[in-house]
Amino acid sequence: MIPSDRINLHFTGDFHAIAAAHNLLAALLDNHIHFDNALRIDPRRILWRRVIDMNDRALREVVTGLGGRGQGVPRETGFDITAASEVMAILCLAGDLDDLRARLERILVGLSYDGEPVRAAQLRAPGAMLALLSDALWPNLVQTLEGTPALIHGGPFANIAHGCSSVIATRTALKLSDWAITEAGFGFDLGAEKFFDIKCRSAGLDVAAVVLVATVRALKMHGGAAAGDLATPDPLAVRAGLANLEKHIENIRHFGEVPVVALNRFAQDRDDEIAVVRDCCDGLGVPFAVSDHHARGGRGGVELARALMAHARDDQPYRPLYALTASVREKILTVARKMYGAGAVAYTKRAEQDLAEVERMGHADLPVCIAKTPASLSDDPRRHGRPDDFELTVRAIEIDAGAGFLVVLTGEIVRMPGLPRRPLSERIDVRDGEIVGLE
Repeated sequence: MIPSDRINLHFTGDFHAIAAAHNLLAALLDNHIHFDNALRIDPRRILWRRVIDMNDRALREVVTGLGGRGQGVPRETGFDITAASEVMAILCLAGDLDDLRARLERILVGLSYDGEPVRAAQLRAPGAMLALLSDALWPNLVQTLEGTPALIHGGPFANIAHGCSSVIATRTALKLSDWAITEAGFGFDLGAEKFFDIKCRSAGLDVAAVVLVATVRALKMHGGAAAGDLATPDPLAVRAGLANLEKHIENIRHFGEVPVVALNRFAQDRDDEIAVVRDCCDGLGVPFAVSDHHARGGRGGVELARALMAHARDDQPYRPLYALTASVREKILTVARKMYGAGAVAYTKRAEQDLAEVERMGHADLPVCIAKTPASLSDDPRRHGRPDDFELTVRAIEIDAGAGFLVVLTGEIVRMPGLPRRPLSERIDVRDGEIVGLE
């Protein structure tokens, strides 16, 4: 996509607008408590954290309001990354400006001393938040290197949020073209499950086909190959990793869909390795195509395009994975068993308390947005392949009433990532007026 440097950095400022609107609500909340606290908000039960568009583990847990009476009320809080903001999810799921306003009004910011919910509307925050977001509500038109139009709008990570581009961008694409392709990534168990159970259900959308993307390197990893050996030809490791691919195909069929498997080919991939994947798909009765667009651009995607057009259909609506009338426990267990292969779900003490609060406040009819590692079908990033009959641990459940779902935190997943030992920033620079090192 171009302009790649702007897309990777500030782009049109949508992320800044989302962070500003989110943090404005946090500031208004603290300001209300600092003065008369007419809503009797309990500082120990504030649910609204701040956000920043930066990986910074030092901000995960902080104390604010230090320095005396004039500096606010001291309390524990923290930061999430902007992609995990409920405002991000709200922007992506809103159908129009009025829907955006209604969703902002429903945001749950905390509880009163009496245990009653306090929402953004009670702080008279949505109007100003809406003003900050009014331009960000418009999709952003860019293009591929070959001139194909593309809409980039929103960025909720699928491992910690619902992981899909905006409803408005999707509807715009459907109006402007005969074919609209949307990404719901991080594996079908994450982004695509939420695409169906949250986005499509909320917006009344459906699909003509599902494309399941695979790579030889990923299959080798799931087959047990070491990270340093993924470029070494090894058809046996590819075959050993097919169980992971087969599980994703099975997951797609739970929604009443049959995927087209697209193998993204790279320079080091050999024909005998690709043949292993093709034979597997043939045996499962699933369309298969090699996509060589990494080396050949659009010409390299013709085989996939033809396979997709031959396979696509719009006469059979998808089936949601669970009914909204099911209990929260049932929804979580259904996703854990059908998508991940878990045998059971365990709840920490905090998660049990959160579940009771969800039911007490009448939000048990919301869909679940499970936050989980993208590195494994399980909640343990070290378990590759196709884990089976494991126990999924639910650590906490958060109510995103404005977005319209429950965030279910599993395993050790965090909503504020940390930087790696050698951050990408070490390679980024400006030379001769051009930004380099972003690729």
